[in-house]
Amino acid sequence: MHALFDEAGKFLAGRILSEAESSAQIELDSGKRVKAKAANILLKFDKPAPAELLEQARTIAASVELQLAWEFAPDEEFGFADLARDYFSASAPVTEQAGMLLALFEAPHYFRRAGKGRFKKAPAEIVQQALAAIEKKKQIQAQIDAWAAELAAGTCPQPIREQLYKILFRPDKNAPEYKAVVEASRNTHKAPLDLLQAAGAIDSSYQFHWKRFLFENFPKGTGFPPLNAPQPPDDLPLAPVQAYSIDDSATTEIDDALSVQGLGTGTVTLGIHIAAPGLAIQPGGELDKVGRTRLSTVYMPGYKITMLPDAVVQIYTLDEGRANPAVSLYATIDEATLEITATETRLERVPVAVNLRHDQLDHIVTEAWLQDPSIQVENTPQALLDLREQLSFLYKLAQKLKAGRELVRGKPETFNRPDYTFRLAGNDGAEPDGSETVTIGTRKRGAPLDLIVAEAAIVANSTWGQMLAEHGVPGIYRSQASLAPGMKVRMSTKALPHAGIGVKSYAWATSPLRRYVDLVNQWQIIACARHGKTAALAAPFKPKDAELFGIISSFDTAYSAYNGYQAGMERFWTLKYLQQNQIAALDATVIKDGRGGGDFLVRADNLPLVLPVLGAQNLERGARVRVQLGEIDEITLSVNGTVTERLDDPTDPSDDGPVDEDDDDSAVAGPIAIAVDVNEANDNASPAP
Repeated sequence: MHALFDEAGKFLAGRILSEAESSAQIELDSGKRVKAKAANILLKFDKPAPAELLEQARTIAASVELQLAWEFAPDEEFGFADLARDYFSASAPVTEQAGMLLALFEAPHYFRRAGKGRFKKAPAEIVQQALAAIEKKKQIQAQIDAWAAELAAGTCPQPIREQLYKILFRPDKNAPEYKAVVEASRNTHKAPLDLLQAAGAIDSSYQFHWKRFLFENFPKGTGFPPLNAPQPPDDLPLAPVQAYSIDDSATTEIDDALSVQGLGTGTVTLGIHIAAPGLAIQPGGELDKVGRTRLSTVYMPGYKITMLPDAVVQIYTLDEGRANPAVSLYATIDEATLEITATETRLERVPVAVNLRHDQLDHIVTEAWLQDPSIQVENTPQALLDLREQLSFLYKLAQKLKAGRELVRGKPETFNRPDYTFRLAGNDGAEPDGSETVTIGTRKRGAPLDLIVAEAAIVANSTWGQMLAEHGVPGIYRSQASLAPGMKVRMSTKALPHAGIGVKSYAWATSPLRRYVDLVNQWQIIACARHGKTAALAAPFKPKDAELFGIISSFDTAYSAYNGYQAGMERFWTLKYLQQNQIAALDATVIKDGRGGGDFLVRADNLPLVLPVLGAQNLERGARVRVQLGEIDEITLSVNGTVTERLDDPTDPSDDGPVDEDDDDSAVAGPIAIAVDVNEANDNASPAP
């Protein structure tokens, strides 16, 4: 005797070995013996053999016309054998009964299960809805198959092109466009990104990176909502100074300016003047919401996305020939010792005499030019000559301040590599399209003008950070516990030491037009300047304010994404530079020997480029080499190289040049990380009702 039984929703058949009142021992064709409950045994039969019964039942089930069976079925609950006799014949054999069981079980849209082998037919309206859903699913699958075939043939369907970035980076895994890419990738054995590139989905490598960035960070676009630019207060006193800013020519958000008074008197007053949008932008207002959404200006070669609307920036930027609102820190300095003896914060309007542009003046304002008044440089602007004495003093002060910080750091700051500048020919600040000719220039890190501005900013940020702490007013600080490897800079609301800079505390406050945390800190600083000891009561953000922690978290995330994009675009334009200038080989320095695992990495001597190389197995860190470049991939931003010769003498100690302590492989771009999983199930949709 054989039996057909239900085992956890799966139908099995085998020979009955023994049978009790509530169960039976059944041997399957595989030889495995199972115990089946009596209630789960649906059919008992002598022939055909169990395997043959199941095979015939499946064939019969496939032939059952479900609509007809539904019409034959009674309105009340029924058993599968009863319907088999109504549908096939009154003497329906066991194979037809089993076939009907499988057909009913596999058609939940027609028949609902009411128990072991028992069913009840679904209402007519439910059946119609289910059939429509099944038909729709078939049509969608047919569309998926058609799109997948087009992709495999090298053509990208328009719906997939329109959702390219969503498919690759933030997919809806039930969407037919996504499923088509998965299916085509699986069928062609190509990675999704390679498949889409081959199908022409990516028209421009530059636009690929740009649109991906916008998709992930500016899904609603980069435009600003219509806003009224707030006017500054009209009761601010006019500062008795003539200030000047020092920025790059491309800078339009001029946040900071300097002034010097009292040279030659023994007591000098240094003014550090910071643009003050915080005097008019109100926390919680519409402009604040814009700033808190963007959190920072986004920089990239030839273009930027500002944090605040241009109309607002133009009111508060420290342009020459104007007297705009500022939060000013005045530091009293002993002219002989260069020691800062006192500081004072004021809210005022600051006249700006000139905007100096360091990229136009660095070749003039050298250390020698500042130290020796007899040195004359042809075509030196008169405005610069008028400020020569002040800049000379500021440079000596900056060197003194830097030396003091290095004493706290425990080791000197090193600037072994230059900063690189990118210029796109004919761009003029408009959004690039990737076809521009790029020029890459260098600027020595720690150049006099750069050092003056940097040290002034450190004085302001550290002084105001301490002021906030002394007044019990919370701020957003950057701190670093030590210079030990792996000890990162962190943001918090506590005034903790910054070991990397060498100061007791450090609160970003000198770029409120460009960074939201600086604007937040400016609000708190303004409260201190206005209210003194009672500032904690008047400041917008109170101690342990949860809102501050939310701002820190959001800023960290956005700032990292923006910096990552800037680095990626600088690499993109560096690779373009190689192509446009037909550079096939370059000189480089080994920065990672790879013997501990991973790639051998080199850094180009005269370009901002790190790349993995072959042929460096016997070279140590710091070795100088000639590298032949391989193929450039503008999508993954990758290029490999092969070492063709060593340029230094490994036996000559004088050839062991310094390697930056911050050398790492962070400048190496790897494959784009995408969210398409070709190993997942092809159908993630819920079953039809």
